[in-house]
Amino acid sequence: MKNSVINLNFWELAGPVGVWPRLIDSFLPRPSPLRFGAPADAPQPSRRGSGRGGPRVGLLGGSFNPAHGGHRRISLFALRALGLDEVWWLVSPGNPLKPSEGMASLDARYRSAVEQARLAPIRVTAIERELGTRYTVDTIAALQARYPKRDFVWLMGSDNLATFHKWREWRRIAWSVPIAVIARPGYEMATVASPAAALLRRFTMDAARFRNSQFRNRGEWSAPILVTLRFDPDARSATAIRAGEPNWASRYGNAPIRDQITHRLITHPGTQPEPESA
Repeated sequence: MKNSVINLNFWELAGPVGVWPRLIDSFLPRPSPLRFGAPADAPQPSRRGSGRGGPRVGLLGGSFNPAHGGHRRISLFALRALGLDEVWWLVSPGNPLKPSEGMASLDARYRSAVEQARLAPIRVTAIERELGTRYTVDTIAALQARYPKRDFVWLMGSDNLATFHKWREWRRIAWSVPIAVIARPGYEMATVASPAAALLRRFTMDAARFRNSQFRNRGEWSAPILVTLRFDPDARSATAIRAGEPNWASRYGNAPIRDQITHRLITHPGTQPEPESA
């Protein structure tokens, strides 16, 4: 791939002369390495796939309650901006940071995600149920162990980066996988002032450099890396969909459907789970 910039409809803010680092420097003192550096038991910087040329996969986790066009749009945007081969939607069996009230069944949420991802380089999975993980740090570790030839990139909105320091072992996550943050209007100040931003500002990289295959093949791609992207806001939200159609889950039938990654059946409420294979 030539070192040319793809003409995309977005603003790249994570470059060394971009708005993002300047905003951070304006509002935050430089962090103490002892306080904000890698945890004592953090893994060595991740170099999974560097030089191997394995598929680069974006991971977008969430409840998808329900999935909607906004999820699809940001996924395709990140795929182009970062040079990803595909994006995996991790439909959570249960988000520990969200109340269970109003949460549709895994089956319905998974089907809504499959509907939204059709004809796109997006694969939908409920693999966390099979892995037995509830927290992102555990899910990432399990995926890296199961798929060592894939290069994973964690995708999140800037609202999540603003509260990233509340996630379980958030520093370990940052040291395990590159993170791409898609900016959302209204969260700029909270994101800039967050402990996670203070830690990761030293590791920002612009999207053009990140997606450059020659950079990756030199074996220099390693976590922690923070890539910040900005694009036109999308007003669609799962909350608004639920408010307008409280019974949205009833639109989906109960025909057997398989996980697009594990190929195991997604269990419909009222049925028995598929037996574990020997």
